[in-house]
Amino acid sequence: MENMTFNSLIMQLEGLVVPDQFLYPTFLFFLIFYVLIMLTNIGIVLIISMEQNLHEPMYILFCNLPFNDVIGNSITIPRLLVDLLRPASERTISYTECVVQAFCTHMYATTSHTVLMIMAFDRYVAICNPLHYTTIMTTKMVAKLTASAWGVAIFLVGILLGLTIRLNRCGTQIANPFCDNASLFKLSCENPYINNIYGLAFTVFLLVSSMGSIALTYAKITAVCLTRKNKSLNSKALKTCSTHLAVYLVMLLSGLLIIILHRFPGYADYRKLSALLFHIIPGLLNPVIYAVQSTEIRHVMIKLLHTKKVMP
Repeated sequence: MENMTFNSLIMQLEGLVVPDQFLYPTFLFFLIFYVLIMLTNIGIVLIISMEQNLHEPMYILFCNLPFNDVIGNSITIPRLLVDLLRPASERTISYTECVVQAFCTHMYATTSHTVLMIMAFDRYVAICNPLHYTTIMTTKMVAKLTASAWGVAIFLVGILLGLTIRLNRCGTQIANPFCDNASLFKLSCENPYINNIYGLAFTVFLLVSSMGSIALTYAKITAVCLTRKNKSLNSKALKTCSTHLAVYLVMLLSGLLIIILHRFPGYADYRKLSALLFHIIPGLLNPVIYAVQSTEIRHVMIKLLHTKKVMP
């Protein structure tokens, strides 16, 4: 038996365990939300790319979030929908596909943090140094910030998965709706001590970096607003920063819920559901929050709707 499962190239996905009477409602639930995520995120990227007035650093940097949401949800939800309609014994996935899915899953979570960090820097420059904003936030700077957000994520996640791939495997059961790093190194018959240490350091570094940079940025913005006592500046800061902070808190709370539930094995089913909601909730709310809060995006959407009504 050990020879048959040693470094097997085929993994068995547990998927979501759903009673038969709730199978199709669950399928419909995830399908509807996936379609909404695709429409809203792709739609807002198209609006920003087509509207000349929105070609500003703030909106260009924001485009990284819907792009990341589209990739993150596309790598997990379609596969989940297919597996829901399959018998449990047929929910198999190749090891290579599993590693790719795990890489994209962790890239999604990590890039969510790094993108929000560079967006915080943009808000800091816009509010605390408005006279030099155009000279600092050039096209070149926006490209550098975007490349750094994705580059750091690729580097950190690459090491994370690289440490797992080197391990020999004795198991084939992925006790999760989709592949992730923890599920993969749990299959190992070697001591995953280094993986645990790096995984913990990776999580702490990411959370401390994002929370620390955003807390520092907002502290400086608050200090500038209190010092200058400019109503126009305060209104601009409140509008843009509240949007950014709302998106960050949605992402952070969704992620912390998974980390907390990992500590309670008895709540494994809730952890699986929360892992899926970590993809769905930010992916659905991010474009809605920006569309509602941003006057410029709202005006463009109203103009587009008005044009469609007039055309017939």
